[in-house]
Amino acid sequence: QRRLVESGGGSVQDGGSLRLSCALSEYYTSNAYCWAWFRRAPGKEREGVAAISRRGPTTYADSMEGRFTISQDNTKSTLYLLMNSLKPEDTAMYYCAAASRFSGYVLAPSNYNYWAQGTQVTVSS
Repeated sequence: QRRLVESGGGSVQDGGSLRLSCALSEYYTSNAYCWAWFRRAPGKEREGVAAISRRGPTTYADSMEGRFTISQDNTKSTLYLLMNSLKPEDTAMYYCAAASRFSGYVLAPSNYNYWAQGTQVTVSS
């Protein structure tokens, strides 16, 4: 069964931390070239947060670098996003995604053809 299942969202206060997880079925572990986290805040466009490729290199959006860390377990079956120093403007629905191939900017949503259902992150001031 092909599934991407997220967990770990919730509510925290300004400056807090959360870790999101995305469980990947074997299909997405074996067939994806890269994996990423995206988010969409109310009234805003979907934006890339962080990506990790099969070979290991990571890419972060400028506003997240230094605060967020993307990683995978050794089998690549779980994708993580550790978020530290959270701010109210980080409030959004967060999505993990997988791409079977990509071209251009790795955090362009158009590169990703498999998406999870989303998990809400709310940061209060």
